[in-house]
Amino acid sequence: MQFDTIILGAGAAGLMCAAHCGGRALVVDHARAAGEKIRISGGGRCNFTNTGCEPANFLSENPHFAKSALARYTPWDFVSLVSEHGIAWHEKTLGQLFCDDSAKQIVAMLLDMIAQAGAELRLRCAIREVRHDGSRYHVSLDHDGRQVQATARSLVVATGGKSIPKMGATGLAYDIARQFGHHLTDIRPALVPFTFPDKQFAPLSGVAVPARARAANGPSFDEALLFTHRGLSGPSILQISSYWHEGEPVHLDLLPRTDAFAALKSARSEAGRRSLSRVLATLLPARLADAIAADLALPGNLADCSDAVLHQVAARLHDWQPLPQGTEGYRTAEVTLGGVSTDGLSSATMESKTRPGLYFIGECVDVTGWLGGYNFQWAWASAMAAAQALRAA
Repeated sequence: MQFDTIILGAGAAGLMCAAHCGGRALVVDHARAAGEKIRISGGGRCNFTNTGCEPANFLSENPHFAKSALARYTPWDFVSLVSEHGIAWHEKTLGQLFCDDSAKQIVAMLLDMIAQAGAELRLRCAIREVRHDGSRYHVSLDHDGRQVQATARSLVVATGGKSIPKMGATGLAYDIARQFGHHLTDIRPALVPFTFPDKQFAPLSGVAVPARARAANGPSFDEALLFTHRGLSGPSILQISSYWHEGEPVHLDLLPRTDAFAALKSARSEAGRRSLSRVLATLLPARLADAIAADLALPGNLADCSDAVLHQVAARLHDWQPLPQGTEGYRTAEVTLGGVSTDGLSSATMESKTRPGLYFIGECVDVTGWLGGYNFQWAWASAMAAAQALRAA
């Protein structure tokens, strides 16, 4: 089978590229269905972009690399596409855009687009070998037990990272990158819950609280924190996991919108006979208040606490520093941090600087977004950068 372009991966980036690259294109994936990570995203409604998307919302060894693609294909370009296909959407907090109905609508839209573009989609295709003969790329496929050979002048790698292996995620993109002489940055799970030794937060499982969270080196995020039987989760925790390194504590402000010392001092003057746990329960969920009070082990009632003690309590509430044992890993990570080094890619086209006709797009590249639609926007934007270059070739 001869094509102009072979695209490996039928996820967000691969489908978007196939819909716009022109020529005769083949999309292959070992999954039974296309766009599976789209389907499960956003609680089944797909947080497909973010209105506040900026290069600052992405992590990369080269923070400037994403600027070109993101500037040329914006969130509003994708919103226009969604609206043109009659998909109703709404905005939640922090600029996050979701389908009103179902994430399956985004998958269906992309599949309709690649059909209209005349691209061929082959699922349940295991990729056995990729090689280049000096003029064309050759891909050996195992399709339902049959060996199939496909060739093309261009090859687009859009197979994603290692996150959520139960959905078929592999390190294939990294293997192909190494094969063709590309370097990889360090890769690890990102947007992932933390685990703690001895399930120390199991008694608080299910408790959620608004919090401000940050890692030792990174921005802070004001979003929900959730205690689980294994540790800490929730949007604020997932965000800072991308900045966290093993052996470091995380910094949590459990009362980001309250002056804890002023609140405790006021309570002491108005109801000094109350226990610390009872007072904390007016500021925090009761189970969490009891746990903090027990940990501090302060004797007597609030009236017995000096200003110095209240400052100590307030400091604990505003900068609690639990030390994670690790994360839940790729099993639950929403994305893979790091990937194919951007040093070897064109920021304008996503094409290899050393292997003409070879492109890397989406999650497999060392560009990782925050939680909240940013990684989908990178998938759309990087796919469009490659597609426009392929169409012009």
